[in-house]
Amino acid sequence: CVGARVDMGKPMIPGIAGRSDAHAVLRKEDREHTLTLVSMGNPHAVEFVEDAEAVDIETIGPKIEHDALFHDRTNVEFVQIIDAHTIRMRVWERGSGETFACGTGAVASAVASILDGYCEPGEITVLLKGGTLHITWDGKAGNAFMEGPASYVFEIKDLQL
Repeated sequence: CVGARVDMGKPMIPGIAGRSDAHAVLRKEDREHTLTLVSMGNPHAVEFVEDAEAVDIETIGPKIEHDALFHDRTNVEFVQIIDAHTIRMRVWERGSGETFACGTGAVASAVASILDGYCEPGEITVLLKGGTLHITWDGKAGNAFMEGPASYVFEIKDLQL
């Protein structure tokens, strides 16, 4: 398996146009969801939870995705802090549902973890259902970088258009 490192650009905080605060609180399913809003060119709402695997993502994911706060809907990440350099993440992707991985979501989750003081700036290991990614961000205004495995899925020979 070969690896790849990608410059993901600068995180935009707050992640929702017209907001001066990077946080929002929504009430869904009789409980409050405190969200950290980050954009990586697409919107992300990150919620920190005690146990990412215990989240009823099929119920709460679409309710946050479609909230009126998000005019074009949003991706929703549920993040469990493992330690100052490791997080576990599940993602509800707008228009798709739960997916095993999301590069921009992993970056947004690492950025939110640093911004909210759960993790230290530098490299954050993100554990996803589909594998592990390493996100590096300085915690300031620099670009974020994503690193992880890459492999060939298929090859097309003699393609004629």
